[in-house]
Amino acid sequence: MAAARILVVEDEEPVREMVRFTLCVDGFNVDEAADVNEAEQKISREHPNLILLDCMLPGVSGISFARNLRRRVDTKEIPIIMLTARVEEEDKLLAFESGVDDYVTKPFSPRELLARVKANLRRTSPHYSDDPVEVEGLVLDPTSHRVLAQGKNVDIGPTEFRLLHFFATHQERVYSRAQLLDNVWGLSVYVEERTVDVHIRRLRQALAPFEYDGFIQTIWGSGYRFSPRL
Repeated sequence: MAAARILVVEDEEPVREMVRFTLCVDGFNVDEAADVNEAEQKISREHPNLILLDCMLPGVSGISFARNLRRRVDTKEIPIIMLTARVEEEDKLLAFESGVDDYVTKPFSPRELLARVKANLRRTSPHYSDDPVEVEGLVLDPTSHRVLAQGKNVDIGPTEFRLLHFFATHQERVYSRAQLLDNVWGLSVYVEERTVDVHIRRLRQALAPFEYDGFIQTIWGSGYRFSPRL
């Protein structure tokens, strides 16, 4: 499974480097920006899964940038954690009113930062959790990227793993091809919707020897649904 991509928007280089090192050691992909203009360029190239945003930036403030991100269709769902030295209640309220999801005061420990990042990703993108997922004897381990069916290894590709993991953490809901592309491939990846059909077929072929292929149901005219209720 692809690691979550974090954009760190911070004008103080030592803080930015510390945050980048902390996240990279834990396996995240990290982009950096020193101001809003650079952050906009990074977002336009590839949407992050989460933004760590300094409150006091040169030019446009973090508060103003957060408000702008929340108004835009393409970025309104990206979780934002604000980093700031301001500890007054009024400052925190202003940050939350601007649309941020969490608030971390400086100085902060690497462990606290990682805990906040992972908690926000779990809330908004459950498929980025490191916790194993088990469905009726089918076990997915995001850490090792292994799938076991009744204790036997399932030979599965990385894209099929991401697709299966998303399905298993979003059961009983119908997803269109476009929704699956956004959630599994990412908003910044441009591929044909029929690509989903190809990977669904491969996923079913991998699960068929263990009789789990029926969990992935085609809903004609709508998309696909994962349901262990056969």
